Amino acid sequence: MTAVEDRATAAVKEGEGKNPKQSRLKPRDKYNKREAMAGYLFVAPWVIGFLVFTLGAMVYSLVISFSDYDLATDTAIPNGGANYAELFEDPRVMLALGNTLFYAIMAVPLEIAFALFLAMLLNRVGKGAGFFRTIYYLPKMTPSVAAASVFLLLLNGNFGAINRALAAIGIQGPQWLTDPNWVKPSIVLMTLWSVSGTMIIFLAALKNVPRDLYEVASLDGAGKVRQFFNITIPMISGTIFFNVLVLTIAALQVFDQAFLLFWRNQTNASPDASLFYAVYLFQQAFRSFNFGFAAAMAWLIFVIIMIITLIQVKFGNRFVYYEGDKR
Repeated sequence: MTAVEDRATAAVKEGEGKNPKQSRLKPRDKYNKREAMAGYLFVAPWVIGFLVFTLGAMVYSLVISFSDYDLATDTAIPNGGANYAELFEDPRVMLALGNTLFYAIMAVPLEIAFALFLAMLLNRVGKGAGFFRTIYYLPKMTPSVAAASVFLLLLNGNFGAINRALAAIGIQGPQWLTDPNWVKPSIVLMTLWSVSGTMIIFLAALKNVPRDLYEVASLDGAGKVRQFFNITIPMISGTIFFNVLVLTIAALQVFDQAFLLFWRNQTNASPDASLFYAVYLFQQAFRSFNFGFAAAMAWLIFVIIMIITLIQVKFGNRFVYYEGDKR
């Protein structure tokens, strides 16, 4: 027997009774545990914040929605479902809900179309793309109060810049802030000012559309319009679906634009047209101090948003193209 065979035999005998897998996995297991612990530590602040400030607040609001809550004494007297019954008896709740739904139907498609238009413009920019992206994104960084102050001047029916521009081409501009028919369009205009967040998401999706699809379509004689509807829209349909969901949820909770344009200075000329659900909830909670009723309003809009979102997911997924899907 050679020396090599002797060493091999000794190594086999030495390893008898030991599980080689266990010896190899032990260091890896220790590493995985350390990695998992590090991950838990990183997500812990978010989890604690969610449990305390979001989930905890939701549970507490659900409790006081079934009671008459007194802020001064921090006591809640149970009243059964009286707050929820009052929701359907208060005509202003239905008015505010109708205004909010009408605004959402008007604002969401316009935001999607405008954001996609801006994203396609930026996608075509070559040199200086970073500069233009920064310029287009700056409105998103503007504080809501500052933006509202600017739009109060722009939308002034007598000497506002928008009506002056319309007058220059022979069109008489409306009274944006006082005519009930133009109140919600004025809020939509202010909403479009901060559409750059959605634009960035669309821009990222457009960057991921394979260029060779457009080249093949061009060779087959497809024009720009046909390429847009047959290539661009299907390839970014998942992003469109996501943005529709997010913007719908945001539109049903609209508050800043309506409150800053119409309710901040207590000089609202169109109180019914500009009464949105979140504004009325704010009034009930922090002006009338009817916290139980306000909590019931919050849970009602939560249920409505959940139902609308489920409907969108149920039917919207049919129009989304997923790569590798054989439908």
